[in-house]
Amino acid sequence: MVPVEVVGVRTHLADDEIVVLLLDPDAALLVPILIGPSEASAIASAQAGIVPPRPMTHDLLRDALQAAGAPVDHVEITRLEDGVFHAALVLASGRHVDARASDAIAVALRFACPVLCSAEVVALAGVEMRPAASEDDISQFREFLDHVSAEDFETGQDPGPEGGPRDV
Repeated sequence: MVPVEVVGVRTHLADDEIVVLLLDPDAALLVPILIGPSEASAIASAQAGIVPPRPMTHDLLRDALQAAGAPVDHVEITRLEDGVFHAALVLASGRHVDARASDAIAVALRFACPVLCSAEVVALAGVEMRPAASEDDISQFREFLDHVSAEDFETGQDPGPEGGPRDV
């Protein structure tokens, strides 16, 4: 098992699908898990620190487990089978409770406990993170900033050494 960070909930507008993203920072892999809108809301509200006026399902589960003296120690995303992620709540007693991955994540956020993911699942479902910009892109942007001035935006002139019009 490897510790993962719950990056957050994202909506893919083209497919109208919602995913929760888990990040394995050591491997630089994102594990996207397809979830439903109610689970997405439960995860997003917990991450935002929103406390509902009345307990929602995951809040109720947290409260019931705490009242029973069985808090959740951590959650585990244990396997990926036929496209379905399986998980478990691991109680402080060491007992495992079967759960859907989205529910386990929502509960983990409410207990502020770690989310662990099977290394096999990360390897199978993980997607390599694309860097936002390459070093070359950053270098070119810095070079641009070194030579740009407010007047360049008014004249349309290239701030480079030649000062000619830009080739777009």
